[in-house]
Amino acid sequence: MPIVRVALDVPLSTLFDYSVPEGIAVEIGLRVIVPFGRRQMVGVVMECVTATDVAPERVKPVNQVLRDCAPLSAQLLNLLRFCSDYYRYPIGQTVLSALPTRLRSDKPIVSKPILNYRLSKNGAALDLESFPKRKVVQRRILARLAGQPCSLVQLKSLSPTAGIQLKALLHEGYVEHCEEPLPSAEHVFDNAHTLTGEQQQAVNAVTAAQGFACFLLHGITGSGKTEVYVHLMHDVLRRGGQVLLLVPEINLTPQLENYFRSRFPDVNLISLHSGLSEGERLHNWQQAQLGAAQIVLGTRLSVFAELPGLALIIVDEEHDSSFKQQDGLRYSARDVAVFRANQCGISIMLGSATPSLESYYNAQSGRYRMLKLTGRALAEARLPAVRSINITQTVMHHGISENLLHEIGQRIARKEQSLLFINRRGYAPVLMCTGCGWLSGCKHCAGKMVLHLKDQRLRCHHCGYQIRVPRACPDCGSADLIPVGSGTQRVESVLQERFPDARILRVDRDSTRNKRAWQTMREQIHANEVDILVGTQMLAKGHDFPALTLVGVLNPDSALYSSDFRAPEKLFAQLVQVAGRAGRADKPGEVIIQTAFPDHPLFRALQTHDFEGWAVSQLAERQMAGFPPFVYQAMLRAEGKEESEVYAYLNQARTAGIALRQEVEIFGVVPAALPRRANHLRAQLLIQAASRKSLQQFLRAWQPSLDSLEAKKLRCSLDIDPLEF
Repeated sequence: MPIVRVALDVPLSTLFDYSVPEGIAVEIGLRVIVPFGRRQMVGVVMECVTATDVAPERVKPVNQVLRDCAPLSAQLLNLLRFCSDYYRYPIGQTVLSALPTRLRSDKPIVSKPILNYRLSKNGAALDLESFPKRKVVQRRILARLAGQPCSLVQLKSLSPTAGIQLKALLHEGYVEHCEEPLPSAEHVFDNAHTLTGEQQQAVNAVTAAQGFACFLLHGITGSGKTEVYVHLMHDVLRRGGQVLLLVPEINLTPQLENYFRSRFPDVNLISLHSGLSEGERLHNWQQAQLGAAQIVLGTRLSVFAELPGLALIIVDEEHDSSFKQQDGLRYSARDVAVFRANQCGISIMLGSATPSLESYYNAQSGRYRMLKLTGRALAEARLPAVRSINITQTVMHHGISENLLHEIGQRIARKEQSLLFINRRGYAPVLMCTGCGWLSGCKHCAGKMVLHLKDQRLRCHHCGYQIRVPRACPDCGSADLIPVGSGTQRVESVLQERFPDARILRVDRDSTRNKRAWQTMREQIHANEVDILVGTQMLAKGHDFPALTLVGVLNPDSALYSSDFRAPEKLFAQLVQVAGRAGRADKPGEVIIQTAFPDHPLFRALQTHDFEGWAVSQLAERQMAGFPPFVYQAMLRAEGKEESEVYAYLNQARTAGIALRQEVEIFGVVPAALPRRANHLRAQLLIQAASRKSLQQFLRAWQPSLDSLEAKKLRCSLDIDPLEF
């Protein structure tokens, strides 16, 4: 009886053997329902073999083979095997976590038919001249369908609201569904922009590459990296291939989706991200798997999308830490994308205005090919002027300097927009008693609770615990409680007091909780219905606001005190990104940074827009200190209710690692940066090696020891190439 080896969503680093009953055909990549203990579980067939080492009486039969979806390809399964091995994560959990939620369920999948649209008899008889002129989008849809039937994707290229307007036309009986396939049309490319010389060189370099090649596109903010992406996509689509474009933030997907649809009106573009419903995500994933989706735009999980015709991968804002998963399979989508491009023998482009030092080092050492865009795409656009204000030598109003307030006033008078960037939401980071010095600490964490004044709550941003703002100090009873520091809400209230007639918009996680909130805000900004923006890093990257000419950066100094060796790199990237929002059109931009250290090398490099000089100095420091990219790291983390159990586990793991006597450096057990979170004590153990190969050899040898250690009451994780310390 044939045997299949199945990956199951359980925390065990093994496949499970099942027999295949006579008359049932099974192939690798299919989903099956199998018995596991007392449960029935969905798994994926990874191997078909003729014999097993398991005793015959223990080998259970496959209950059902699910054929409601095409099998996973050998290429995707090999990619998932690599991730399981490299990131030391159970193979079953790796494979199942890469699939849409619906494919992990044993409920049958009913695939939606791909419907097209045409004019009904009423629609064909309609005189478009007599149709209400105020219904602009509906008129466009009717005019387009008068030529020939269209798909939903083609109609969505007419307007972002085409889907809603199409429903109205269906309801009114002017349009109807049709299931007939559309006549094949030539690839349409709206070549709206002439490439600059540097952009053309970048496009030529990638299109001329044969086989696997990794390119790092280092382009200043506003240099037109997206235009390079568009022309590379055009080349691939012309040849009938698929493109995978990874972006770090879910907020960036709608505007990019609309932009690419406007440039490729007849292309089937789908998005994959956590904001989709389960049904939408499954439908889009299957479109990619069948090869029907020509462009797949998504966040980190889309790196595992099934793409049979994949011919190009683009990773936008490749430096962004959002590409690193921080729980479960702790993979870096950027690094997995590079491996996938190598596996498929295709080109990959990593784009950024501030490349990660790892990628920059790879380009300098020849592993990647460097491409540069040194000027802004619009001839009249210039990089913003950057200057620092010494907060110890100027008048401050609740965290905002008088100089900055004066500049904002001038922008309002000129009908230009200003952005104040502070990477802290809420009203104030902490509430303090002036009588005894009490601070609003969280009783479940080692952090402080943030004051949210509008709803009168103190909230912990680590564990979610919240209470009402106390009327008096819990320790001494004093009623003199004052907010310390500034968050987005406090900055907003200070600006409202100073500029009562100004239109102020706050953009942070609190104000964009509703599904369409951010889209509505973006439309307001583009329509110049906002004078001052106050926001966190949500506003820092990827957005193009033509009327924005002033950026003020509040309280960037906290990152300079961080114990994380990557903190300066992250701060530099963040400030370059937020500074790049200013002066992207014909009006000059200005950036004002409020700091107590105006002569710090980081702020000096920002003023001269000298990323390369900054990167060289940082790499020299890292090499002297023995930090990545000159070494390779893994972090074993543990957290639990009892501190003694956490430290006992990590110390036993350290002893077992030292006993292996391999070419790695094993540091001592230390508390995590936030040593207590949600009533769990947290500690960590760092392992470092001079080569990736040495580290991986050690981890494979160490894994059995970790599996054998008693850790039932602990949450443990092994993080390869960690970004958080």
